[in-house]
Amino acid sequence: MRAMLRAALVIARRDYVATVFSKTFLMFLLFPLLPVVAGVGFGALGASQDRETLRPAVAIVAGPDQMAAIGHAAARLRHRLGDRSLPRLRLLAPAVDAKRQVRMLLAGRNRVVVAVLTGGLDAPVLTGSRGGIDSVRDDIGLIVDTARTLRTLGDRMSAPAVVMERAVGRAEGTDAAGRTLIARGAQVLLMFLAMILASMLLSNLVEEKSNKVIEVLAAAVPVDAIFLGKLFAMLAMSFTGILVWGGAGVTMLSLAAAHGGWPAIPAPAVGWPVFAVLGLAYFTTLFLLLGGLFLGIGGQAASAREVQMLSLPVTMGQMGMLAFASATLATPHTPMGIAAALFPWSSPFAMLARAAQGPVLWPHVLAILWQLLWVALVVRIAAGLFRRSVLKSGGGWSWARMFRRGV
Repeated sequence: MRAMLRAALVIARRDYVATVFSKTFLMFLLFPLLPVVAGVGFGALGASQDRETLRPAVAIVAGPDQMAAIGHAAARLRHRLGDRSLPRLRLLAPAVDAKRQVRMLLAGRNRVVVAVLTGGLDAPVLTGSRGGIDSVRDDIGLIVDTARTLRTLGDRMSAPAVVMERAVGRAEGTDAAGRTLIARGAQVLLMFLAMILASMLLSNLVEEKSNKVIEVLAAAVPVDAIFLGKLFAMLAMSFTGILVWGGAGVTMLSLAAAHGGWPAIPAPAVGWPVFAVLGLAYFTTLFLLLGGLFLGIGGQAASAREVQMLSLPVTMGQMGMLAFASATLATPHTPMGIAAALFPWSSPFAMLARAAQGPVLWPHVLAILWQLLWVALVVRIAAGLFRRSVLKSGGGWSWARMFRRGV
């Protein structure tokens, strides 16, 4: 047993070093990040341009006093509602030919002015196309009403309305909604990571079978050591990928939060550090379950096409497990919720969601032990299938016999 584990660690180190320090693995790490970085960059650039070009503008043609009143009312509303909540205002003095001035404003080359307000506060008239008027009617009406109120009440409206505020550390309604989003997002992320990284294990196996590397290794070490070594190596590669992607994700979220571009979300019920540890534990058990299946399936296939056809049911089944666990998110204590927590392939998804929604930790200890029992069973069965497929293959048997005879 000790010799087999030592051989498995040697193979794991060989696979890890050969894969991680290759250009292909570097591209594999960067590939998921490039669309995200490009999307965030172009999205931010487009949003900054849209804020200036697509936000409608209204020209206000009025005398100095009423122009000042409208500007003050708009500034007051923006302070309360946000700078982007109202259309942009262009404050202009009346021209001698008022009708020509309106036509020129609406026919401007930049096409930003969608409507023109004339008549002041006493008899306001909004001129523009039907679509333009509909897009700004309510906002301009609110500005005009506020300006009239300020003009009537004067200094009594200078101070904001007094509202009693009492901040509390937590609000269960807000926390519950935010934690539900965290639970669903964690389930999808767990599914994505497990499938993409476990499929990499399968592709590595197909490549080495086609190059006869498996048969050469089988001549020197036990086949079970090859199975365990490849499984452990891919698990270590998965941790490397998660470390890189997680670090990039935390950096981007920190930058977004620093610039006010990320909404405040509540922490999971168990806290972020414990949630991260549990997420890593559930990923490990799910990866070992999927990796064992993929290695057992890959060992039976004779070609890459057969591997893809045999692995497709596993992929579709995992999507079904995600849907099963997600359906019980709001009802974890029902028979269906308990079944999702007990079934080994849906248990990581269901229990990770519970970590986001409930603070109790002892169910997670039991769940991880339960999943490890299934990992041992699945790995044992898959290793047996892998062993038989390697030893019964003609090429593998001849290679093993040649090496052991010293040929």
